[in-house]
Amino acid sequence: MIFTEPALYTGTLRHRRFRPSPHEFTYKLFMAWLDIDRIPAQMAATPWTGYNRFHWASFHERDHFGDPRQPLRERVERDARAHGVALPDGPIFLLTHLRYLGYCFNPVSLYYCFDKAGNTGAVLAEVNSTFGETRNYWLPSLRHRCPKTMHVSPFLGMDLDYDFALSKPGASLAAHMTTIERVNEHVPLFDATLTLERRPWTTAGVGRALLRHPWMTAKVIGAIHWEALLLWLKQVPLQEAPKRL
Repeated sequence: MIFTEPALYTGTLRHRRFRPSPHEFTYKLFMAWLDIDRIPAQMAATPWTGYNRFHWASFHERDHFGDPRQPLRERVERDARAHGVALPDGPIFLLTHLRYLGYCFNPVSLYYCFDKAGNTGAVLAEVNSTFGETRNYWLPSLRHRCPKTMHVSPFLGMDLDYDFALSKPGASLAAHMTTIERVNEHVPLFDATLTLERRPWTTAGVGRALLRHPWMTAKVIGAIHWEALLLWLKQVPLQEAPKRL
């Protein structure tokens, strides 16, 4: 089964806003595909990557939800129990950005939970905002709609649903999310699409990806603020953030 080995996924991220002012962009990117039970070994497999230490590319436990002193699988299992999700009995793979040259920002990380036959039983979408908040959304299947519960973009309100549509990971991987306005759900508002191709996790492969994108997460946060500026210039209305409790 092709998903059972650590890998890179390379491709594009496309965002489209349909109203009130149309706006669209596409960026090239790459993400890491990590077996959460073997992350230290995967980071040690190339000279370009490290674990819980400064490196060109590194995985830090503190960059993900929960207590970083606990294994990531335990954090995922505990969060699943808290949300009433029954996890399958197979491996869990994480699609995410690493920390590059000391900096990490992950708009969304996806945890694919497989059974022993290779079927996807559930997916956890770990969403982070530029305001320093994080929220987990559990998807019981590859297609799932759920209410938005965290303020992410200053140009999108809270009376929205997320409609996720994911492909089964393999030689390619697609992840599509449509933002639906509940009061006008038949008219598109916004969507985001990851379209990726699998590459082996090798010294040469990781090195090539880093040469093309030497500071991947800085590019991510820079693009977020640049596109926000363009939306502001288009006079897209700002939405007030809900008060934190």
